[in-house]
Amino acid sequence: MPLQKISEFDTDYHNTLGKDIKGMGVYVQGTDEKIGTVSDAVVDDQGAFRYLILDLGFLIFGKKVLLPIGKSRIDSTADRIYVVSMTREQAENLPEYQENTALDYDYEERVRGVYRTPSVESSAPLDAISTGAVASTAGLTTPTYDRNAYNYGQEPDLYDVNAHEDQTFKLYEERLVANKQRRKTGEVAIGKHVETETVTVAVPVERERVVIERVTPKDAGKVVSAQTANFGEGEVVHVELYEEVADVHKEAFLREEVRVQKVVDRETVEVEETIRREELDVDAEGRTIEEKTGKLPKDRI
Repeated sequence: MPLQKISEFDTDYHNTLGKDIKGMGVYVQGTDEKIGTVSDAVVDDQGAFRYLILDLGFLIFGKKVLLPIGKSRIDSTADRIYVVSMTREQAENLPEYQENTALDYDYEERVRGVYRTPSVESSAPLDAISTGAVASTAGLTTPTYDRNAYNYGQEPDLYDVNAHEDQTFKLYEERLVANKQRRKTGEVAIGKHVETETVTVAVPVERERVVIERVTPKDAGKVVSAQTANFGEGEVVHVELYEEVADVHKEAFLREEVRVQKVVDRETVEVEETIRREELDVDAEGRTIEEKTGKLPKDRI
């Protein structure tokens, strides 16, 4: 089971976990005694947490060690990690972790050996008892394991996270997020053109003419003197005659003004969509959710 740091397994682990476990304070369980901080986390090839890398600067200056995940209790509300049953003697006996430390079986066994506590035979793992793989010392037994068949499930005290007092179970739901998009529905082109028509205008005009009227004066036949009677030729009277002609020209006048503007009509439209929400299923009878609901996977039908 190759081990690797969490950032190497999942570069986006911050969003996966909902928070960054690095930098969280580490305290002795049930107290406010701080013994260090979380430097990093180690996961297996399935992404399951196996160890926390602790910087024990508050307890032992400059030393980093591995803490099996089962020995920790995470309080996400207080951003704290509590260490279960770690003594200063254990911390001093733990092998130091360095960046170039190979996380192989031998190194893990050195770590596990410090955390393992000899127990009475009845509390030893059942598979260890049945196979006789138990070493006895003064009435107490310490289980031993086959390095080729070892798995983390054999030591739930070190690696079981199901017993944690504080676990986060995220339920997700979908929500409709209403946004508006502006799109073009049409275009109105407003211009002008010239129309022509023929109009007739009546213009009254005047024209002068000469009217010659010959009349007999009242004193006709009266004798006049030789000086008054002027007999001669070439006497001409000039009378100028005038007439009016229509003088028509065109002038432009403002007829009307056209104003163009946009108005916004508002309305509310309803959009219907199907959304999903996760609900919590709890079964305290030891049944799986499939068994409880009767919805078994196809491969089990």
